[in-house]
Order: sequence, then C-alpha cells, then structure tokens
Amino acid sequence: MNVGVRRMARFAAATALASSLAYMLTAGGIAVAQAPAAAQNPAGAKPQAGAKPQERMVVDARELVYDKDNNTVSAVGDVQILYQGRTIEADKVVYDRASKRVVATGNARITETNGTVISGDHFNLTDDFRDGFIDSLRVVNPDKTRFTAPRGERTDGETFIFDKGIYTACEPCKDNPERPPLWQVRAARIIHKKSEQTIYYEDARLEFLGVPMAYLPYMSAPDSTVKRKSGFLSPKFLNTGALGYGVGLPYFLNLAPDYDLTITPTYLTRQGLLGQVEWRQRLVNGAYKIRATGIFQQDQSAFLATPLGAGDKEFRGSIESNGKFYLNPRWSFGWNVAMSTDRWFYKNYRVANESISSTTYLQESISTVYLNGQSETAWFDMRGYYFQPLTSTDWQKQQPVVLPVIDYDKRVNKPSFLGGEITFNANVTALHRDATAFQEIPQQKTYLVTTPSYSLYDGCAVYQKSTCLVRGLAGNTARATAEVSWRRNFIDPIGQVWTPYASLRADVFSVNPSTTGYANAKAATIADASDEMFGRAMPAIGLMYRYPFVAKTSWGTHIIEPVAQIIARPNETSSLRVANEDSQSLVFDDTNLFEWSSKFSGYDRLEGGTRANVGARYTGRFGTDGYANALFGQSYSIAGRNSFARGDLVNTGLDSGLDTARSDYVARAQISPFKNFVLTGAARLNESTFEAQRIDAAATYTNSIFTATIGYGRYEPQPDLGIPRRREGLSLNGSVLVAQNWRVRAGVLFDLDKYKYDREVWRASYAAGTATIATYPNTTPFQTASTSFGVNYTDECTIFDVSYTQNYADKQVSGTAKDTRTIMFKLELKTLGQITYSQNLGGSSTGDGVTQ
Repeated sequence: MNVGVRRMARFAAATALASSLAYMLTAGGIAVAQAPAAAQNPAGAKPQAGAKPQERMVVDARELVYDKDNNTVSAVGDVQILYQGRTIEADKVVYDRASKRVVATGNARITETNGTVISGDHFNLTDDFRDGFIDSLRVVNPDKTRFTAPRGERTDGETFIFDKGIYTACEPCKDNPERPPLWQVRAARIIHKKSEQTIYYEDARLEFLGVPMAYLPYMSAPDSTVKRKSGFLSPKFLNTGALGYGVGLPYFLNLAPDYDLTITPTYLTRQGLLGQVEWRQRLVNGAYKIRATGIFQQDQSAFLATPLGAGDKEFRGSIESNGKFYLNPRWSFGWNVAMSTDRWFYKNYRVANESISSTTYLQESISTVYLNGQSETAWFDMRGYYFQPLTSTDWQKQQPVVLPVIDYDKRVNKPSFLGGEITFNANVTALHRDATAFQEIPQQKTYLVTTPSYSLYDGCAVYQKSTCLVRGLAGNTARATAEVSWRRNFIDPIGQVWTPYASLRADVFSVNPSTTGYANAKAATIADASDEMFGRAMPAIGLMYRYPFVAKTSWGTHIIEPVAQIIARPNETSSLRVANEDSQSLVFDDTNLFEWSSKFSGYDRLEGGTRANVGARYTGRFGTDGYANALFGQSYSIAGRNSFARGDLVNTGLDSGLDTARSDYVARAQISPFKNFVLTGAARLNESTFEAQRIDAAATYTNSIFTATIGYGRYEPQPDLGIPRRREGLSLNGSVLVAQNWRVRAGVLFDLDKYKYDREVWRASYAAGTATIATYPNTTPFQTASTSFGVNYTDECTIFDVSYTQNYADKQVSGTAKDTRTIMFKLELKTLGQITYSQNLGGSSTGDGVTQ
C-alpha cells in the first residue's frame, strides 16, 4: 500500500469512528463528534447546529473495526481522542454501544485539562471519560506529585480511589525507575477528593527508601492545589531543662479568604500548657497580624528570681503585631511591635519574635510604628521606637522611648539657575529616658547594683568627665535639623573633574535633664543639668578634584584616579552641651573619607573646621573575569578646631584616627584574580608608625561543589571610649557537596585575644590573694568562641537539615557562665509538611534567667 492509499485509509477510519461516536454520544445528549481538522465533516458527518465548540470530539487512529455481533466500534493503532479538554491516547480504544463504556488498552493515557497525566494498562471508562476503573494506575500531577496503585477507580469525575495505593512527591530514579523513591506513603486505600482538595489515607505507613518508618492508621492532608485550608499543621517539638519535653500542635482555621486564625497549644512536661493564638487578615490596601502567647508556670523554681530571671512570676506571656498598609501608591503606614511580661520570655519559651535584634553584644526587642512616603526625587519617614532589653545586664529605665523620628530628603536635579544637584535634608528627633546611662572608663569595674552573687547596670566609681561617660541623659531631649546643599561636576577639556560644593545647616536643641531618681543627679558633675534651648548653624563650602588616568596593557585595563577634597567650615559649637544620642558610633574608613556633610554617623554631632581629604583610587580589569579596585587616603585638619579631638559626653571622636591634625591612613582593596575567588581587605593605619589600628579582611571562594570563607578582624583598644582591650578574631566557614543533593557545612570562630584577658584576670586574682600559681591559665591564642556543624539534603521533594552549634562561655562578653550547645533538626516533605526540633544540650546559662 503506497503512502497515498495509507493516508486515505487512516482518514476513512478516523472519520468513521468520529461519526459513530458522534451518533452514540449525541443520542445520549452528551456531545457531537468531529473528525480531524484536515478532514472535517466528510461523508455526511456533520455536527449538530447547536453544538458547543468545547463539546466537539476530535479522533485520530490508524484503522477502524466494526463488530456488529458485539455492537462495538474499535479504533486501533496510535489512537488519540480529544474531548472536553481531555486527551485520551492508547493502542486500542473500544466503544461498547450497549453499555456505553469505553475500554482503552495498551499504553493508555489520559491528559486532563490541568496537565494531570493518568496512565494504566487497562481503562474501563464511561462514554464521557470521567468515571471508571483503571488497572496498574499511575497519576502524575502538574506539580510532579504522583500516585500509583494496582487498581484504581474514579467516580463523579473528581474522586480517585487507589486500592493499595502509593503517594510520593519524589521523581523516580532515571537510571532505575523501579527503585523506591526517597519517601512515599503506602496505604490500604488512598482517596483523593478534588472537590474537598483533600487526600485521605487509610492504614498508612511512611517509608524511606522502601523501609517503613512510621505507621498511621488514618490521616488526611490537603492536596497540592490547596493554598488555605482548615486543619492541623506540622507539630513542633522542643526540649530544655527549664521546660522539659514539649510538643505543640497548631490548628489552622481558614475562616475566610481574607482572614484566618491559628491556635497552637504546646504541652510542656515541666511547665504545663503554653497557649498561642495568631490572627491574620489581608485587606484591600494591606495586611496585619496579631499573636498572643501565655502560660501559667507550674515550676517557677526552674528560673532565677528578679532581677536575673522571672522565677517570681506565675503568668508569663507576650503580644506581638505587625502590619503594613498602602494609603496610596506613594504612602504607606505600618508597625512592628512586641511586648512581653519579662525580658527572658522569648528565649526561655522559644517564641519567635520578628522585632528582635540580636548580636553578640546586644539583645533587644525593637518596636516601631512608621509612616513612609516616597517619590522619584523625595523621601519622607516618620516613626517611633520602643526598646526592650532581653538580658539581665541592661536596665529598662535606661532605654529611651524615641518619638518621633522624622526624616525628609528632597533632591532637585539640574536646577536651571545652578545646574548640578540641590539636596534638602531635615530631621526631627525627640526621646525620653527615665534613668541616666553611665559607663566607666577606661574599664567597667563599678555597677549600680552590687551583691555578693551578681553586679548589674553600668555605673562609675567617680562621676567626672575623665573617668565616666554619659551614654544617655535622663529626661527629655529633642533636636530639629535642616540642611540644604548643592554640588555640580565640571569636566575640563583635558578630562579633569571639578566638583564645587556648598551647604548650610541649622540645628535647634531642647534639653530637659532629670536629676531625680536613682543616680540621675550624678550626671550634674559631668554635664549641664539645667533646662535649656539653644541652636547652632554650620555653613560649608568645598571643592573636589579628580583626574582619572587610563592605561591599557597586554594583561588588562587600568584606571588610576587621584582625588583631593577640601571643605571649609567654622568651628563646631556646643559639642559638650549636646546629649549625643545618634552619633556615638564613629568608624573612620574608606567609606566616609570623602564624605561631604560630616564623618559623624548621625545628626547630633557635626564636623567643624577646615579639612582636606586626599587619596587615590585604582580600578583594573584583567581578562574575562579578573578585576581589582583599591583606595588609599588620609584626612588633614588644616584650620579651625578639630571636632574629632574634642570629645562630647561619650567621647565620640577620640581614638578614632581623626583626632590628630594628620589622620590615620585608610585603605581598602578588593581583588578577584579569577572567577569565584575574591579577596577583600580594609585597614586603618597609624599616621606616624603605620601600625594597624583596625583590620578587616576576608577571602571567599565559591563554586557548585565547594564554598569557603576566611574572615579576620583586629581592632586596637579605644580606652577613651570604654574599650580597654584589643579585639581580634578569625572565622572559618565552608561547605562541601559530598554527594548529589548532600552538603556538609562547618564553621569556627576564634577569639585570638581571649588568652590575654584570661591572664589579666589571673594576675588580678593573684594580687588579691584568690589565685595560685597552679591556676595560671595556659590557654593559647586560638581560643574557640563558637563552632557549628551541619548536614543538609535537598532535592525536589525533601529537605533534611541537622545542625549543631556551641557558643563557649564568656561571662564578660555575653553574661554566660556555661557553654550554650544546641542541636536543631528539620525534615520537610513536600506537600506533607515539615517537622522541626531543637534541644539545648547540657545546662543553661544564667544569662538566660535559668537556674539549671
């Protein structure tokens, strides 16, 4: 048979089957069939006039067989039927006219409108292909989840019943498809009700690599199409000495499409029932949530008493809320607030809190409410802050309530009368503090509260400027600042870049110190304790010069750019009258060497006098991926009073490298000789000896298999700021892909200066007669501050992670008396949920407010 004859035969078969099915289905009032597009409506096979396009059937097959005795019509060979969005494919399809059943055999497969693929050895379906029985059933959903069963049934077009079914979200092994997946759920029956978006498992067990690991007589779970559905969420487990063993079982209530409620009761064997309720709601212009947690403690003796813990409290709890709303496309309003009955609650009961800011030296909960607006050239932000310290070493009364903080920034590009850019900045800050915050220098040895067992809250032995800093005054402090500045770039014919600059800034201060209350009166010996309002003004003019030189060599392109800047201002005034609240942190480095407005970090202090800043920049490109950039420079106080040599109430500016006529040198470099490898470094060097005062360096290498980072930091003492010891550390972190999907990670942090501190403590103890020669510390420079180790497995259906961390005890730095060792475990099975577990190993520290 030649090609033309074969095509005509296939055309005739398809047309005949389509006509037959059209007649049968139309007689039942179901649909009208249609032949393939290339041969529509021949031989009288015309659709009825009222047929809907989506109800038409398209049939393609190699041949057609009529069996009048059995009253069947069969399509044989590469059969494909398109009907109501479904595609049915098989080697053979038989339509029984009497029973109105369709039987498909041989590589049978149905592709649903949503992309779900149903395959099996034998299909026995109704004539609309919605219901029926399937042997050797396999279902693959669009999200790659899959069901298999020796036999399955579909009813009502939406409920699948899998006898002896298996469910998994893991893809089969490409090399060995018969091998069990990483995990699967095997059950006597699996019922998938699409209308409920729920999968029910009867007499089920969870298997890993074919090995049963857990038995569940009955369970249900939402299917992969569910975004929100009421039901139990994954349980949470924890174990600590103070709480005992605990398990929490969250229940999610999908009350409406725009709001929901989650209730999480957690039973703790030592403390009883911890309750938590979380409400979430999404509105037209934003969303918010509120969460409340509380417990009536059964064993209060597990915690230290006030002021080291909350052992004297029967009820403990917290309330948190955050939200954000868009008033219009440019303006938004929001908040992130949290309050707890005590500062140890979040950590003791493992309550997550988005407002917590945690570093090695500072742990606090920061609550804020804000209003923000922005456009292409302007920005406005108004907010308030409340700080709650989370360790016993901080006193709540010394924490400021800051309300409001208002910032406004406006930029005008290329004004017609000047060109360049005009910038307007404004800031208003007001705060209140109940108790003055002191710090003893050069080293903290005196505290406001001292008992035989503990010392709390920084104080001073002698309240005078040379030995005591005032971190914050009690009472009310407010400041309003406005500044306008202009600058413009000019490029001359030989490529030199000239940037003139001019600015005018004005500040108004209102200071109302409080001298009542514990230790507040002591501030009067250091600061002016009288109520006053005063102002200051600071005009400035400046000029920056840059001249980039470009050179091309056989190994790269190089740009060397000398930079010189001079800014003239009158002397700073009232530096000793200012209660410095926002400019206490001053780090002189390459980032602020050429700062126009001020090298101070905030508004309370400003730079005065005439200063010149000089340096050179280098940028290089090597080959395809290599590059380098560097900067080296220095600052000079050339006229007027050096603001950085005149300390305020917290001595900001002293020991900064800017407090001499010639500043320390600052340098920064970044080098990447080849792809994936980067070296970075920054330093501040003494202006006369070139001895390093500050060093930050890192080396990073990353590829698809291996990642490694080495970090090093060294900071010399700053006794005028209350930092009497050098700080030096080395960190090593890395991860390795040890096998497909498996990655091992580890990290260690060394305190390279700890051994010096240990020996200082011993010498002091020996002089006091409380130590002997036998107790002399023989520690080495490589003292471990923390270590971590973890293993992670991630593939398309599973995330498994286990990690161990240990933070070593350091009473001076973190207030801990014992090492903190924690193990964390996480297992996430796609579509089924996740389990997390964390446990502290060994005893807890007194810094947590825990007795044991």
